[in-house]
Amino acid sequence: MRPQPAVTPPRSWVPSAGRDSDFPLQNLPFGVVSSSGDEPHGVVRIGDAVLDLRALASSGLLTEPARDAARAAAGGALNDLFALGAAPRIALREDLHVLLVEGAPEQRSVAEFLTPVTEVDVLLPARIGDYTDFYVGIHHARNIGALFRPDAPLLPNYKWIPIAYHGRASSVRVSGTPVIRPHGQLKLSETPAFAPTRRLDFELELGVWIGAGNCLGEPVLLDEAETHVAGYCLLNDWSARDVQAWEYQPLGPFLAKSFGTTVSPWVITPEALAPFRIPMSRPVDDPPPLAYLDSPSHRDHGGLDVDLEVRIRTARMRESADAPAVLARSSSRHMYWGVGQMITHHTSNGCDLRPGDLFGSGTLSGPHSGSEGSLMELSRGGKDPVTLPNGETRTFLEDGDEITLTAHARRPGFATIGFGECVGIVQPPIG
Repeated sequence: MRPQPAVTPPRSWVPSAGRDSDFPLQNLPFGVVSSSGDEPHGVVRIGDAVLDLRALASSGLLTEPARDAARAAAGGALNDLFALGAAPRIALREDLHVLLVEGAPEQRSVAEFLTPVTEVDVLLPARIGDYTDFYVGIHHARNIGALFRPDAPLLPNYKWIPIAYHGRASSVRVSGTPVIRPHGQLKLSETPAFAPTRRLDFELELGVWIGAGNCLGEPVLLDEAETHVAGYCLLNDWSARDVQAWEYQPLGPFLAKSFGTTVSPWVITPEALAPFRIPMSRPVDDPPPLAYLDSPSHRDHGGLDVDLEVRIRTARMRESADAPAVLARSSSRHMYWGVGQMITHHTSNGCDLRPGDLFGSGTLSGPHSGSEGSLMELSRGGKDPVTLPNGETRTFLEDGDEITLTAHARRPGFATIGFGECVGIVQPPIG
């Protein structure tokens, strides 16, 4: 058989949506923006521009199911679009592809609905009813466990059950929102003290937006679970490690996490990530999942292959106009439990999920040095400072530090799908 020529993905007529863009024609993520004197409204990101879904819904350029989806996305939050499920979203993406592909006859009409992203404020894409943070990064779980239990880093339940805790939805903020260093109880001596955290950390996570929900008392079967996914984002679940160490027993994280969580603003659809699905596998010596968390379909393509990166830019680096320094590179391949398993387990007791609910994957560290998704791991619990290119060192975050998460899905013959940035700058404590 002759070698097949590489397939060149179709391109958009939008100049900035080329091969080097996070947002080519094959991505088309949803978001919410506002501008001076304008109400927040739903958009689609294409290159360095956003396409107004309000105007597009009224233009007569969309087919009926796509128009219904555009109308649902036109308001100040995407919950109504999420609630429609996959079919209307897919119809809208198909119409958008036709309108935005190179050579589209409607180019002039559609161009009127485009605005440079630099001219709008990018907002949180949905009203978050509930936020659940999982712990599916096994290398992170093992690294953290080894700091406290060197002989038994993983607890006995880890390979049997997707561990999670209920987070605080009210403090989730969109990328670019400052992160204020929190106060908390610190166990510095025999008596705890109330003081600003000394061990502020980031966590490199994948976020999952829930679409159509389920009724109370009706679990979601594994092979149906991912029909409940509206899209993906990046998520930084900031952590006060010293507060957490004192408060987490016996019920788990509380104030050490609830002061702030940052998400990237663009909802990357399951359709955009379809070419980057991979099998879910585990070592042969590990126990197989219980029946409700296992299926041939999930084993075949329940995973995701997305490259993840964390960069830091300190206040001194910004003053000197230094480029950000890479702290870690990892991948969603290191999820021990898949997104479908997370949804199925979450609903296995009858818990109802709702459109706009948010999941965090937990920190997605890799197995080797330089792939650790938190400073707690990179600095070995603060014992080994990380040296930055300008000579500064970090064990944990200092005021003025800027953390940026990025993600890209890559595969030969397919357009690269970017997630944009998830950014937060640490601000001094209040009071």
